[in-house]
Amino acid sequence: MRLRFGEELEARAAALRTCFEQDGFVSLPGFLAAGELAELRAQLARFLDEVLPRVPREEVYFEERDDPRSLKQVQQLGRHDPFFQELATRGTVPRLAQVLLGEQALPRNVQYFDKPAGRGRATPPHQDGAYFPIEPNHAVTLWLALEDVAEDQGCVRYARGSARRGLLEHEASGTLGFSRRAVGFDPARAEVAAFPCRAGDLVAHHSLTVHWCGPNTHEDRGRQALGFIYYGAGCHHDAAASEDYQRRLAARLAAAERI
Repeated sequence: MRLRFGEELEARAAALRTCFEQDGFVSLPGFLAAGELAELRAQLARFLDEVLPRVPREEVYFEERDDPRSLKQVQQLGRHDPFFQELATRGTVPRLAQVLLGEQALPRNVQYFDKPAGRGRATPPHQDGAYFPIEPNHAVTLWLALEDVAEDQGCVRYARGSARRGLLEHEASGTLGFSRRAVGFDPARAEVAAFPCRAGDLVAHHSLTVHWCGPNTHEDRGRQALGFIYYGAGCHHDAAASEDYQRRLAARLAAAERI
């Protein structure tokens, strides 16, 4: 899959990096052309139909566990499907991550997100870095909209400049798929940038940028998106700690009958 944004990315690389360092996020409207978006949607539909039944249950989250229509999150698409592995490792997506991080970008995860119509719950304010056992905490998440996202569907919101505060204390949130939230963070006291977007738009944020989403209150529109996570090559990754956290999280969720 060849993404048309490549030439524009190279022309804007310096400006994007500067904005990313100052604000902790960037927005790239029109990242996918219509044909690219259609292909990606078709590949995702294939994945959900053919591959998802084979994905381990601890990597698949539902708003209501026994309702397959309430699918909200799938982890590690690239681990289970070559199309998504190639999308994360070749071409414009990893090049963008490299531009923003200012160093080689190592792919860690391709995630599917949805907020099912009328019942997609809010995502608490958090930093992705609270989940990442890396030092320094230098990583990026690229969030690619697969359908139009209005404010009442739970668009992404960022606290401008929050990455410069370092890693904040987090606590258990009780939210499936987003198990941690920033302690004491008050969105009303932040300079907030909200990103309603069109299908094919992309936003990217640093692992220390505080961000959150409201619930999806729209009665007949979901909020499908893909997320790509990259670590900077200069980070030390504690793989054992990461695996231990995932095991303990899966055990807690299974015991609580959440997965």
